[in-house]
Amino acid sequence: MSDETGAAKAASSGPYVHLCEHPGCKKWGGFGFAIGRAIPNWFCHEHRPEWKKGNA
Repeated sequence: MSDETGAAKAASSGPYVHLCEHPGCKKWGGFGFAIGRAIPNWFCHEHRPEWKKGNA
């Protein structure tokens, strides 16, 4: 319950599903990669990039 007047109840939705961004792949993208505050790119386990600390 919220103390704020006019606060809307949160919609109960399931988890957000990200699909792999690799061309032609339709698998679940469980690995999100972003540099800074950029929008993350999502990839499946097979297509995830090998990013190491210091690569940008």
